[in-house]
Amino acid sequence: MIGQIISHYKILEKLGGGGMGVVYKAQDLKLDRFVALKFLPPHLSADAEEKKRFIHEAKAASALDHPNICTIYEIGEAEDGQMFIAMACYDGETLKQKIVGAKHSEEEFDKKSGIISGNASPLQIDNVIDITIQIAQGLAKAHEHGIVHRDLKPANVMITKEGVVKIVDFGLAKLTGATRLTKSNTTMGTAAYMSPEQARGEEVDHRTDIWSVGVILYEMLTGGNPFRGDYDAAITYAIIHEDPEPLGSTHQDVPVELQRMVSKAMQKDRDERYQQANDLLRDLTSLKNQIAKKEQTTVTTANKPRYPIYLGALGLLFVLVIGLYFLVPSKAVNKDRKSIAVLPFKNLSDDKEDEYFSDGITEDIIAQLSKIRDLKVISRTSVMRYKNTDKSLGDIGKELNVATVLEGSVRRAGNRVRIVSQLIDARGDEHLWAETYDRDMKDIFAIQSEVAVHIAAALQANLFPVERKRLASQATENLEAYNLYLKGRYFLNKGTEKDLKKALQFFEHALEQDPIYAAAYSGLADAYLALDDSDFIPEAEAAPKAKAAGRKALEIDETVAEAHTSLGHLALHQWDWATTESELKRAIALNPGYAPAHHFLSMYFATFGYMDESIAAAKRAEELDPLSMLVSSTVGIQLYRARRYDEAIAQLRKTIDLDPNYPRTHRVLGKVYLEKGLHQKAIAEFEKYSTLTNERSVGLAYVGNAYGRLGKRDEAGRILDELIAISQHEYVSAYAIAMVYIGLGDKDHAFEWLNKACEERSDFLVHLKVDPDFDSLRSDPRFAELMKKVGVEK
Repeated sequence: MIGQIISHYKILEKLGGGGMGVVYKAQDLKLDRFVALKFLPPHLSADAEEKKRFIHEAKAASALDHPNICTIYEIGEAEDGQMFIAMACYDGETLKQKIVGAKHSEEEFDKKSGIISGNASPLQIDNVIDITIQIAQGLAKAHEHGIVHRDLKPANVMITKEGVVKIVDFGLAKLTGATRLTKSNTTMGTAAYMSPEQARGEEVDHRTDIWSVGVILYEMLTGGNPFRGDYDAAITYAIIHEDPEPLGSTHQDVPVELQRMVSKAMQKDRDERYQQANDLLRDLTSLKNQIAKKEQTTVTTANKPRYPIYLGALGLLFVLVIGLYFLVPSKAVNKDRKSIAVLPFKNLSDDKEDEYFSDGITEDIIAQLSKIRDLKVISRTSVMRYKNTDKSLGDIGKELNVATVLEGSVRRAGNRVRIVSQLIDARGDEHLWAETYDRDMKDIFAIQSEVAVHIAAALQANLFPVERKRLASQATENLEAYNLYLKGRYFLNKGTEKDLKKALQFFEHALEQDPIYAAAYSGLADAYLALDDSDFIPEAEAAPKAKAAGRKALEIDETVAEAHTSLGHLALHQWDWATTESELKRAIALNPGYAPAHHFLSMYFATFGYMDESIAAAKRAEELDPLSMLVSSTVGIQLYRARRYDEAIAQLRKTIDLDPNYPRTHRVLGKVYLEKGLHQKAIAEFEKYSTLTNERSVGLAYVGNAYGRLGKRDEAGRILDELIAISQHEYVSAYAIAMVYIGLGDKDHAFEWLNKACEERSDFLVHLKVDPDFDSLRSDPRFAELMKKVGVEK
């Protein structure tokens, strides 16, 4: 076929083949790019069932859009009836080739089973972890869409020259719940990587892929497959009946935690394996961070000054030379510059009311950079605190814990815009990149995209094709709609009732100009949720409008991470846990640098008692938005819920340093003091909260709770009477009254009011499962029933 033209593809060379097809490298004559063409074997082209399987593969794989999954372009048919799939052609090597290494020949692979003979060299631990993390990320995406690979092996894992892992060949993919496309009891896949249930010809689910990851992990760590045999039947028998040689017995350098992960992934009983790819991903990421921290500690220790030991003139000279070596910083140490804060762009326009425009450009560039997975980008909330600041870039970099800072200015005059931007190393005040854009307003989106791409290049950040595509996408072609949208965001960020209602008007006007402007619908959803969260309008009015706007945004553009976050946030309020999880995880997949998605995911994890995950998500949000009081206090409250009270106090005091008048911090700190037995301090914090917030009744309720726990029943009773009196002319939540009864130890009345709070769908009941507020009720059978009503207990 070499040299032939199939459709608009010119065949250049054969790349390989397998049971489900032969793969060629080809040139796309229309788009002038290289592709990989996979053909169904000629003798199978006439088989309707095999064609159906082939089309199934294309549909399954093309439904997935993820940096760690091979991109599918199209499915076609040659003139002779042969079916083919056109997919991305990557410059790199397969994991199979990487494990064997350049010093070994291809003959060292068993051609039939695809396994490695055992002569290969194991890979470095950090390389193994990085590759497996990327495989797990790709599988998590596939499994989220109900797609099981079923033939995961090193030959089906591509590693580009940039180190990006791509899972290829979903030829055996099976859409969960779809009609079987193979005969009953037929095994599919490569023998050495099959799970026991797959080897027995049973129905499989996503956990079969997790088994295969375990086998691949074992192979990368040892250089050989855990299950070997001279023929498939022998390998299958070993998989079903035998245990592999323990890693610790032959490879003591493999961390114990990694050995545990391999063992757990390869449990013969699928119920004892990792149940989700994300579970394995979390463990791998945690181990990677531990190793990095340990290496950093080692480097720090190694660079401490050495002190001379008086061993005579020669010994002194030797020690001084060694001391100088360690005291002078090594040029080989490469600073991590992949963290950035975009400072508020200065408005140099003649019209000072154009402040909304310069702020909008700042926010849009942050949003663009946040889409790049390899960058840590500080959120808008934190950087806007430096508007008109006189602080040095070095101080700002330290406060935000970033290595680089982008600063610039915007001047708009008529239909022209001039944007000046420069990227600076905050640690050494070194200019890394600078550019001036003097363009028509219609080029504003192209400018934002170019800035993001240039910064990624300057910081040597990996930029995946899907990220590059998202950066190049244009939200709207209507400049007036964009202008109105920026005004909407400007007033949304001010947060007062008056400004939020103005924001609604500007988003609606933007949609009048461009009815398919997804970002404007997303802004509309955020505005309604902000009005609801601040109790400026009833939830019954806000929720349906927020949901409709969020859904409309995604109908227009499914990749708007902010809209997914809004719907996840709303679902959290409505106790729709499945939607909460799926929307927030989708938001993070689309924009890993979007702090609100991590913040709400932290709340979701806490709802079900996954406190390690909750704290990790909250801290990730804090990394991205270090000066946000909401995020900082959320870290504190999750530490409180995990019963890590001293850590919670330290965190909340840090939040108070950011803003001593932020109400939520005082409420949470009061709760921590209460659990620590520091009752007077707790009461003082609750009283401060009560004076600072619209939720005055909740603050009073916590004071009443504290008095009840102290045995001061009369004082608690007076607060109860006051709450009932307040309820005659303004809303008092049932939760508030329940809290006083809990403090008094009156369980009957406490459950009565908690059930009323359940009917009100009180946000305070979301964390019923973990919040220490409810510890005195947990032994009562009525508490289990209450958790079932909320949906946090089956």
